[in-house]
Amino acid sequence: MKSHVGRVRQVNEDYFACIADLNGRVLAVVADGMGGHQAGDIASRLAVERIVKELRHLDGELSDEDARERLMDALLMANEEVYQYAQQHPECSGMGTTIVAALLGETGGVTAHIGDSRLYHFNADGLQLKTEDHSLVHELMKSGQITAEEASVHPQRNVLMRALGTEPDVRIDLGQFNWSEGDVVLLCSDGLSNKVDHSVMVEWLKRPVSLQAQVDGLVEHALDAGGEDNITLVAVRNKPKPVTGNREG
Repeated sequence: MKSHVGRVRQVNEDYFACIADLNGRVLAVVADGMGGHQAGDIASRLAVERIVKELRHLDGELSDEDARERLMDALLMANEEVYQYAQQHPECSGMGTTIVAALLGETGGVTAHIGDSRLYHFNADGLQLKTEDHSLVHELMKSGQITAEEASVHPQRNVLMRALGTEPDVRIDLGQFNWSEGDVVLLCSDGLSNKVDHSVMVEWLKRPVSLQAQVDGLVEHALDAGGEDNITLVAVRNKPKPVTGNREG
């Protein structure tokens, strides 16, 4: 895991968590707050902490379908908490956050996300993006109005179509995938994905170094490419023995 404020911003509005002892599952979450100084970092922290709280005591016998439902419910609870906080604190009016979250077991994972933070799955077949950005430029690309190259420099590329906490009701995208020993799941804010090409991600994930060294290298690459935004990355490798320990930040 690694989070960096970047080379331009004064405040890190990203927040993350990785909890590795949920009765055989791992919870990974990345949030990218929005709403300006203070509000954005409050939104991302509130959302991640609420999701962790809701999932802290998972039943080890949960099916993937049940795990996906629990994950969605946790995001809905986080949405309510962020929205209510903004209602009660006028200085935070309009704040919100992206969220990408995964519950990972030995053979597969379930995902939930809203906004433009992303989840990738890396295995022997390459690197696959498992989430779809809820952004204006992505909608323009889908409709054929702009190309991927135009999207990367579009003046409204940071405009979100959906975010957590901005409305009382929210629509969350759910997903599911299989993974095997040696595979890596990577969650990141757009401070990374906007600055690091797909091919560079693959290059780093193939390097024969530790997972932390790969993460550190990707963040440094984003910084070297300008680092105008906060950069956050959480990566989890499927290993035969359980990983212990928690970390949030």
